[in-house]
Amino acid sequence: MHKASLSISPRQAALIAGLGYLAVFVFVTLANSLALEKIIVVGDAATTVNNIMASELLFRVGIAGWLVVIMCDALVAWALYLFLKPVNSDLALLAAWMRLLFVAMFAAGLLNLFPVLEILSEAEYMQAFEPDQLAAQIMPYLSAYQHGVHVSFMAFGLHILLVGYLVFKSEDMPRILGVFLMIAALGYQIDSFGNFLSSAYAANKINFIIFVAVPALVSEAWWMLWLLVKGGKGQKPLINNKALSY
Repeated sequence: MHKASLSISPRQAALIAGLGYLAVFVFVTLANSLALEKIIVVGDAATTVNNIMASELLFRVGIAGWLVVIMCDALVAWALYLFLKPVNSDLALLAAWMRLLFVAMFAAGLLNLFPVLEILSEAEYMQAFEPDQLAAQIMPYLSAYQHGVHVSFMAFGLHILLVGYLVFKSEDMPRILGVFLMIAALGYQIDSFGNFLSSAYAANKINFIIFVAVPALVSEAWWMLWLLVKGGKGQKPLINNKALSY
């Protein structure tokens, strides 16, 4: 029986995380900006019903895009754990669990869109209910989806906070990048709690742009590019696992 070793270098872990991030950015744009944001009108179920019926394929594409994002986020959680483990293994593990918690919570929220799709695509529902009745039926699912998104980003914000701290403490990564990531993490928390604590905050879309979109885009895009271009270069292998083969 022959024993073969498998090692993952810091450079490989950084590339996996960076490419995973890139895939997340691409599919978030597809799923949210190009699909679901054009269809789901928060607080207006009737318009949402009409939009889904007129663009059912786009609605399905949006759901599929988010499913890909979920898979990519789980991959990034694993790769970042391997990459950040030499800085502080306990905090790196906690950061990975926070991202996986985000994945689980977001997936639970996303599941609420499947009953909406079923209600509006089944002929018996369409024949049995008037448009306003259909709108009333899907409103709880749409609300659950929106709340699930906001709750899940609390966990994601904690993940980014821990990653930012680890980047800041590392001797091999730009400390200012860690600061930017921690600022973005604070923005995620402000936005998530703001949507629960203040209806005025939730109704003003500029709040999302100020607290989440701008700091997250700057810090996480920078983090992704650093991982792809410089991450792990010159460092020793992270793990050396032995597996049985024949």
